Parts: sequence; structure tokens; C-alpha cells
Amino acid sequence: MTKAIEVSGLTKHYDGLAAVESINFEVEEGEIFGFLGPNGAGKTTTIRMLTGLSKPTSGSARVLGYDISSEIVRAKKGFGVVPELSNMYDELTGLDNLIFMGQLYAVPSRERQTRAEELLKTFGLYERKDSRFATYSRGMKRALTIAAALVHRPRLLFLDEPTVGLDVVAARNLRTLIQRLQNEGITVFLTTHYLEEADILCSRIALLVKGKIVATDTPARLKTMAEEKPALDFSFKAPLTQAAEQLGQQLPGTVVMKVNDRIRVYGGDTTAVLEAVLKYAREMGTEVASLSSLKPTLEDAFVKLTGLSPLVMAAEKGGR
Repeated sequence: MTKAIEVSGLTKHYDGLAAVESINFEVEEGEIFGFLGPNGAGKTTTIRMLTGLSKPTSGSARVLGYDISSEIVRAKKGFGVVPELSNMYDELTGLDNLIFMGQLYAVPSRERQTRAEELLKTFGLYERKDSRFATYSRGMKRALTIAAALVHRPRLLFLDEPTVGLDVVAARNLRTLIQRLQNEGITVFLTTHYLEEADILCSRIALLVKGKIVATDTPARLKTMAEEKPALDFSFKAPLTQAAEQLGQQLPGTVVMKVNDRIRVYGGDTTAVLEAVLKYAREMGTEVASLSSLKPTLEDAFVKLTGLSPLVMAAEKGGR
């Protein structure tokens, strides 16, 4: 299978600190490849290196067969980039924004209008083609930004945190559009810190933590890695506000967190966890109301492979 991206030992240091540390991975043509990790893990830094916006400290990479150090101009003709923050012009209409991007990408003048209108229809924006970008909703702005990156018919699309800040409906619509791009044969390199989004969309996933890749595989295989020790989910008959924190102190080697009105324990020996929970309930003068073993999810795999709480993935950029 042809490789859309090949990365070997790619490293980026800023003032002596490693943002990305000797990562290796490959992306097959036609797949949606997820680059998954908490905010600050190095996802955007990786995209900046692969797209020529930042020079690696060391290591190498090829994008669409071109070396990013010496042939990035040739590579750029074959890929589109959707940054986390929109690069569209507020004062221009949706149609004019796409026509202008067509000029920047050297789309022949006779094709620009047709291509722009085609994309507006594909992304459900045609009825608002003459409205200024500033008047678009967040979801519409994100959709037009993706459309703009496709104006020159690239083979590869870099998507950096595409659904950040979108409401549930807008995010779902955007995921549908991303799946449609794959159906059209476009390779998608997707960075996200949303575990559910990666599970739905991606053919394969690389888990990035503190600038290092800790695992690369399909979502199904990553979830299989968590099957040995399923997560335990339980509740108490009386509300215990400090239960997650206190049980976490009693269960080293596990991640204990509160999920709505329930407690969830990731990792550890199942028998030992059960004994600790029952003992804790007795000490607190209550009983366990319900107890269940959960089928492994990508969240479980993340916890097992990184040792981090999934709460670090739920936080929006900027602490929102």
C-alpha cells in the first residue's frame, strides 16, 4: 500500500524542551489516521513540521513521497491544511473566500467559481454563499475552512482539532463530512483530543503523550489491550463526595474517577479492587448499591497505555 506520510525519528525542541521526541509512524493512502493526545502533547507541532511551517530539530519525514526538508514546495501542491483557528476573511462572503483560496492555490481562473460552488453544495453552505463569513455559525465557519483546504483537490488533508468548540449537532455533521472525504479517496490526518471522535472516525490511531508515541494501532486493537482488566463501575447507597479521591489513595496502580453519580476504577487487580470498595463502604457506614464491569472502550485503552486519567483529554484548549 502506498504511504501518504512516512515519519522517522522526528523531533522538535523549543529552548531545550522537547515538544516532539523521536516519533515514528506511517499513514496509508486513503485512511483516516488519528493523532490522539491531551492538549500540549505535541499534535499541532507535528502538523507544523509535516506541512513546512516549522523545521524539525532532527529526524526526517516524507509527505506524498516528498522530503519535507528539501521538497516541501512540491508536497504542498498535493495537500490541504485546516488549522485549528480559521484562516478565512470575515469581510468576504463564503463564495468569495473560496474563490480567493483558489487563487492562492493556483487553481485555473476558469475553474475557480465552479469549484467553489461545488464545495459550497457539498458542505451544505450554498444557500449562504453570498453571506459574509463573519455571519456564519461556528459549525459553518469550520465547514468552510475545510472546504477552502480542498479547493485545489488535494490527495491529503491535515485536520487540526476540527470539532473544538462546536456544539453536538455541528460536531456530528462535521464528522459525517470527514467520513465522506475518505469515501472520495482523500487521506485524512486528524489531530484530536476527543477519544470518542477518534474511535468513530479513524482507521488507525497513534497515541501521543508528552511528545512521544506510546502506541499505534486500530481502535479495535487498542481496546483489546484493555480487556485483561475491565473497568469497574459502581455506586453507593449514600452519597460520598470524597469517594473517588479516597479510594484512589487506597488503590495504587489504578485510576479512580467520578462519572456523574458513580465511581469508576480503571486498572488494578479486580479482586483487590472489589475488596477495597466493599471495605470502604463498610467504613463509611453504607453499602454498594450497584456494581458492573464495563466493556473496554478507547478511554480504557488510553488509561492503560498512558497511565493518565481520561479527564486530561476532556479539557478544552485554553482551559475552557
